[in-house]
This record gives sequence, structure tokens and C-alpha cells, in this order.
Amino acid sequence: MSNQNYYKANLRDLSFLLFEQFKLDELLGKAPYANWGKDEVLAVLEESYGWVQQYLGPYNTSGDAEGCRLENGQVHVPSGYKEAWKALFDAGWRTLAVEEKHGGQAGPFTLAMLVEEFMCGSNTSFNMYPALTQGAADVILAFGTPEQQSTYVANMFNGTWAGTMCLTEPHAGSDVGSASTIATKRADGKYDIRGTKIFISGGDQDMTGNIVHMVLARTPDAPAGTKGLSLFIVPKLRPDGTPNDVAVAGLEHKMGIKGSSTAQLVFGDNNSCIGELVGTQEQRGMSQMFHLMNYARIGVGIQSLALASSAYLNALSYAKDRKQGSSIKQWKDATAPRVPIIDHPDVKRMLLDMKARVEGIRALAVKLTMHIDRASAIEKTGGDKALAEYHTGQVDLLVPLVKSYGSDQGFQICATAIQVFGGAGFLRDWPVEQYCRDSKIFSIYEGTNHIQAMDLVGRKLMQRGGANVQAFGKDIAAFVAANKEHPVLKEGIAILAHAMESLTSTGGKFMQWFGGGKMEMVPTVANRFLEMMSETTVGWLLLEAAVIAEAALAKLPAEHPDRAFYEGKRYAAQYFAYNVLPNVTAKAQMIAREDRSALDIPAAAFAP
Repeated sequence: MSNQNYYKANLRDLSFLLFEQFKLDELLGKAPYANWGKDEVLAVLEESYGWVQQYLGPYNTSGDAEGCRLENGQVHVPSGYKEAWKALFDAGWRTLAVEEKHGGQAGPFTLAMLVEEFMCGSNTSFNMYPALTQGAADVILAFGTPEQQSTYVANMFNGTWAGTMCLTEPHAGSDVGSASTIATKRADGKYDIRGTKIFISGGDQDMTGNIVHMVLARTPDAPAGTKGLSLFIVPKLRPDGTPNDVAVAGLEHKMGIKGSSTAQLVFGDNNSCIGELVGTQEQRGMSQMFHLMNYARIGVGIQSLALASSAYLNALSYAKDRKQGSSIKQWKDATAPRVPIIDHPDVKRMLLDMKARVEGIRALAVKLTMHIDRASAIEKTGGDKALAEYHTGQVDLLVPLVKSYGSDQGFQICATAIQVFGGAGFLRDWPVEQYCRDSKIFSIYEGTNHIQAMDLVGRKLMQRGGANVQAFGKDIAAFVAANKEHPVLKEGIAILAHAMESLTSTGGKFMQWFGGGKMEMVPTVANRFLEMMSETTVGWLLLEAAVIAEAALAKLPAEHPDRAFYEGKRYAAQYFAYNVLPNVTAKAQMIAREDRSALDIPAAAFAP
């Protein structure tokens, strides 16, 4: 088992996004981030990047090879994980954005998510455990009783206990409303829990003394569907230390993230599993769980970005070093010197494609998290409520994009990285084959990407009477108006404007279908619309970055080391505008055609 660390990140891009494009410094040095300044933020990025290189990266490939094992009902994690868990919570990286009264450092959520990128990229499997723990603790903090908060939250934030979320059941899959786990109220006010959950990430492990499971279940008299679900705290060990009736029935045999224990859990097989209702009201489970799911979906986008970014940077390093073939300019000369493969046009094209998509997805993620930080700052300081609503509305609108486009593209970027490596990329000697395997799950869990697409077109577009999507369109229109005559980027900005027109017209098509008896067309093309909106947004943010970079270039001397970085922003934006944004209009034309092939084909016609 190899303990080599392959993880790579681009800290210069992170500082550009934070302080040049999205202006985090406007929020620092005053409430609620009074203890934070630019120097502190950059120091955290430097230190956390160094930390993951030491404690997480070395156990990524070895953890993949070793995996988890189940012995006598107890799951054992890969070597190195226990030590990494202790070091993680000793270092305090999990509480960067947690309020001080709960033992945190009250930093911006954006900073915490960029540190999360390091954690995910260096060891995706390991990071599943603390990320889910924090999410479960956040739910108890938001909805639990004071007693529940005092019992569980501190122990979860400091790493003494871990946490999970338990939604999926064997017969239901993504159809959460079909859950049949039963919670029967006891005389003491607690509940007897009985049921089976599958695909539970971190369902069991031997790093912590306890695991707090957040379990969706329904009481016997609850209505059918999601409205009848309640959320329960079901610890592996009860608060008094006695074992609860939670058993590991098995571990899933997976394509990737093998160091994460994805377990089948049986609750109450011996009729002695006791849980407590989160808060005091039944049938609030889905709204409480969605508090966790929203942030989990952002986290999936960050996971996807993290692996895609490291895959790209590893491919870039390999392409600069690997010599093969002669230059295309000397292709007839058999004696010409061999050149690094980055000199070959198709390899350079693949690298630029990966660079544009990685940096664009990162910009999309930071755009979202900065909306969260700006809304939080307004709410905590009593500012403009309408402005806070705008920021919150943009968060709601962008979450499906970050999760879905990030995860779909993340997998594709990892596959492209393998292509750059050639045959070497298919071998375990290099990290990109693991990145590809690990990243495939991201489009499936926390709500499949089709669920995200239906959430976007069925709910998010019409939130606040359509005000959120209208504000989104106005933001892009303002950028286009301000920069349409840009001497270098005006052609790309014109393509962006055309893409936005196509996106708007397609949104109107959905409204026609909803009201015109063609509802079946909506799920048929919802994913395509989400791709259109994602590509438009990424194209906008890349062009915005390029405008900033061009202004910076004009002020730099010829030999300044930042010139190459800023030039890279221009090339990435132009590549995406010329090669990806035209797809938005093409997809709009496909949707407008109202092709029913996928709807009308009978099942028998798929195969003889």
C-alpha cells in the first residue's frame, strides 16, 4: 500500500477569488467577522493546505487499497485514519465557521469551504466522516431542544463523537417518502425505532466513542409521503453509555471512496433501539433534514471540485514532464527531438478545457458561499432585509447548479485527466484512476442530479414569485452592459449575452408546459436546462474574472510573476466562451423541438 501524497491545489486561484473577484475583504474586520482579516484568511489557507499534505494525503491511496472491514459487528477504518481524526480536531479545522459560543472561530463560511476543498481533495474517503458529523451537529443545533444541544453538539464539534444521516431504505432508494422505518412513542417520551437503512456513509467506525445517527422515520399514525416523516436522534450508545440496538448488517462493496464505511444499519432488530425526536414536534423531519441536505449538496460540489482540481493539476505536471513524440511543426522529421506532451495541441486543448471548467466551478462555488456570508453578515448586524433576501435567494438558486454541474463535470474532468496520462493514467501507479472512481458517486448521492434538476425547474425558478431568477438575470445583464465593448473580451461577452437570451426563452417554455398539459416534457429535459444554466453562470464568472485579470495585467511590468496567472484567466474565459457557451443555444433549440422520442418509445423496443 502506497503512502505517497499526490494531492495538489492552486492557492493563487483561491486568493484571486476571495480578494480580487468576490471581495471577501469587504466583510472582514467587522461584525460578524471582526476577528478576521486578509492576513488571517491567507494564513489559514496556507496552514491547512500544509496540514492535509501531512495528515490526509499520505493515506488516500493506501486507504483505497485497504478499505474498511467489518469484524464481529464493528467496522475498522484504514490505517492512519484514527491518528488523522485526532489531529484534525486538535487543529480546529472543522470549526472555522462555527460560532464562538459553540467552540468555533466564527470565520466566513467561504473560507471553511475552501479548506473543505483541501480536505476532500487530499482524502475524500476520510473527510466523509467529519463532514457528516458536522452536518448532523448543525441540525441538532438548529432544531434540537436545549437539552439535546447540550448533550450532543459539543461532543460532535470536538470530535469525541461522530454523526451520520440515515435516509435511504432498501425498497425506497431516492423515494424518501416511501420510508417505512417506524418510531413508536414510549411512556417516557422517547421512541422505539425499528427499520433498516442502507448506503449510510460513516455508518460505523472505530475512531470515536459514539456515533449519533440522524434517522428519518414515521410514527404509526403519520400520513403517507414525506409530510409524515419525523427526524430522530439515535445514538450508537445511549447518553448513559449503554449500547443501543443499532447493528451493522454489512458494508457495501463500492467502486470508490473505499475508506468511507458505507453501511447497512438495522435499528431495533431486538426491539430495544431508543431514539428521541429532534425538537418537540413530529412530522417536521424533511424540513429539518433539508437544513442539512442543502449544505451537504454544497459539500458535494466542493468534493467534486476538489478531485477535479487535483486531477487537472496532476495531469498538468505530468504533461510538462512526460516527453513523447516530436513537435507538430517537425512531424516529418523522424530525428527531431522528443518534446513534452504539453506541446502537442490536443493535450494542450484538454488541459485548457480542464483548467476552464475547474476554475469556473470553483468560482461558481465561491459565488454561492459569498452569498451565504453576505446574507449572514446582514442578518447578524441588522442590515437591509431586502438585500439579505436577495443573497439567500441566490443561494437557493445556485445550490442545484453547484451540486449537479460540479459533480457531472468533476467526473468528466477526472476522465479527461486519465486521457492526458494516456495508458499510465489507467494504472494505479498514478492517482487519477482513483480520482475518477471516487468522483462517480457525487452525481448520485445527496439527491441524484435529476432530483436537483427537477428542484431547479419545479421549485427554484418560481421561488419568491420568480424574483430570484430575475435578479440572477439582472446581474448577468449588468455585467454584459458594463463590458460589451471590452477591447479583448467583447466577443466572448456577446456569446454570453446570447446564451442568457436562450436560457430565458427556455425558462418560458417550462412555464408553458406546466400550464399547458405537457408536464411529461419537464422531467425529460430538466437536466439539460440545468446544464444550460450552469454553463451560462460559469461562462459569466470566467469572463468576469478575465475582465479583472486584464485590468491587473495593464498595471504589471513585463516580468512580473503574476502575468502568467492573469493571462491564464483570459485564455480560460475565451476558451469556455467560444467552445462551451454556444452549447447553451444549441440545447435551447433541442428543448424547443419538444422531441418525445424518450417518452414514446415502448419498453419492449429497447431490446428484442
